[in-house]
Amino acid sequence: MMKKINVYDQISKNKRLSIILSFLVILTISALGYAIGYIYHPDLAFFAFILAIAMAILFSIGGYYYSDKIVLSAVNAKKADPVKYKKVYDLLEGLCIGAGMKMPKLYIIDSPDINAFATGRDPEHAAIGVTTGAIEKLNKLELEGVLAHELSHIKNYDIRFMTLVSVLVGTVIILSELLLRSFYWSGTSRERDKSGIEVIFIIAGFLLALIAPLLMKLIQFAISRKREYLADAQGALITRYPDGLADALEKIKKENKGRLKVSKATMHLFISNPLRKFEAESLFSTHPPIDKRIKILRSM
Repeated sequence: MMKKINVYDQISKNKRLSIILSFLVILTISALGYAIGYIYHPDLAFFAFILAIAMAILFSIGGYYYSDKIVLSAVNAKKADPVKYKKVYDLLEGLCIGAGMKMPKLYIIDSPDINAFATGRDPEHAAIGVTTGAIEKLNKLELEGVLAHELSHIKNYDIRFMTLVSVLVGTVIILSELLLRSFYWSGTSRERDKSGIEVIFIIAGFLLALIAPLLMKLIQFAISRKREYLADAQGALITRYPDGLADALEKIKKENKGRLKVSKATMHLFISNPLRKFEAESLFSTHPPIDKRIKILRSM
């Protein structure tokens, strides 16, 4: 007999792991900034460290205010007609009342695949997008499960969190490239005797610049998977019916054919990876394996 999983334990566990992984990203940015300054001159290391953090903050502010507009445009989502899609509006309104949330704006994506996403920097400036395939193919309880999942992303500030992580990962990639270039620039601009410790530090910095982009991408994917588990658990808490979302995921697994055309930059926002029929168990997956998600939901 399958052991029952406590929803609150699942939520707490996923939140802890997401925070730990985000801390690793920030730590890597700090190390890269320090290393870039040190390669030029040890006296510049602390200044470069501060500059790297400031760079990450500025990029994050831009993502904070404009990410929702960029996403809605990128996936070609259109504002939902409240008359034509009254059924969806009514379901969403009922879930928001039950969850004590402000109702987000509703958008529609024209696609036969079953999918949905959430975007926005906070519950006051949020939007949910649903495909026409989800509206046509899911019954009331299944569609409620999907909408509750997306509301959970909003309620838990997942979109803001993932936007921040994406920006920080992008910052790491930029800094890694700068660090690799700095080995050439510093070597051609001047020569100085280097102690054994300096040589070791330079080698470590070079290896960090090579490894950091891949490592940060893996961390980003890991955080994305954890946030999906968290939204599954929180969504089940909103509807009090985990089987609704589990049944919807079963249909997604069976019917989706990768017909929803979006960029790789936005695929992590959707309830299921729109570029693949299903996610396999992989470090490079933006979503957890759909069978595993279904199993966890049915055990709640």
